[in-house]
Amino acid sequence: MTDTSGKKQLLHLVFGGELENLEEVQFRNLNELDIVGMYPDYASALTAWKSKAQQTVDNAHMRYFIVHLHRLLDPQEKAAS
Repeated sequence: MTDTSGKKQLLHLVFGGELENLEEVQFRNLNELDIVGMYPDYASALTAWKSKAQQTVDNAHMRYFIVHLHRLLDPQEKAAS
């Protein structure tokens, strides 16, 4: 599985939402999760994450996350990111 540049895809998901409290990852409303997108590498996902995190900096309960989907799809893979 490669992207158009010939590099192996290491899929990452960026999503976020408002947390119930700052002590744990428990979302207030799962129906309001913001699915930012899927990205072929960590660098692209990090850029998207930073953008969304900066847009919501005034809301302390809003959090965005990067999920390394490639690790879930192939747990044996020893990828650096």
